[in-house]
Amino acid sequence: MKRNLITAAAGIIVMALGLPASAADIVDEWASVKAPAAPTLKEVKVDPKTTALLMLDFMKQNCGQRPRCVATLPAMKKLLADARAAKATVIYSIIANSTIADVLPDVAAQDEPSVQGGVDKFRNTELEKILKDKGITTVIAVGTSANGAVLYTGSGAVLRGMNLIVPVDGMSSVEAYADYGTVLTFMSAPLISAKTTLTRSTMIKFQ
Repeated sequence: MKRNLITAAAGIIVMALGLPASAADIVDEWASVKAPAAPTLKEVKVDPKTTALLMLDFMKQNCGQRPRCVATLPAMKKLLADARAAKATVIYSIIANSTIADVLPDVAAQDEPSVQGGVDKFRNTELEKILKDKGITTVIAVGTSANGAVLYTGSGAVLRGMNLIVPVDGMSSVEAYADYGTVLTFMSAPLISAKTTLTRSTMIKFQ
């Protein structure tokens, strides 16, 4: 009886205060969540001696089948050429059951190091060693998918003490919402956002 009275009293307080009987979760709020303001993209100057361009999974098998990824290729071809001209480190990643020859011709490797792995290119690969051996302190992460290799490898670099640069015109997923979510994560994630710069490829200068 006493327990029922307590429950009833709690219900009366909730109604009097206008509080919801139970808190809404993100799925309940899905249609009403307001999108944050778009990030301010920043001009970036990088030292080619301590900067690596990570070309993540630009493969015929995935990028070649995704219109959003194919659309990034002209800009990434130019960024890649700029990095090579400045003698910056370029490192490729490839997906399972593929070889470096499967990278799309527009951004094909030229005797540069590569690693093969899942979404986190640091896991079970030599990527961390390659970067450390070359004295890299900043990585530029581009590729597909944005919510896979770019997100996890970029975050992995930050968690290993490096700075991260993400050109938004060089990351892609199957659909736009995945790209949106990736950018939002880089904007707001604890630890990661503080060392991440969002930019466009045309705003990066090697000098």
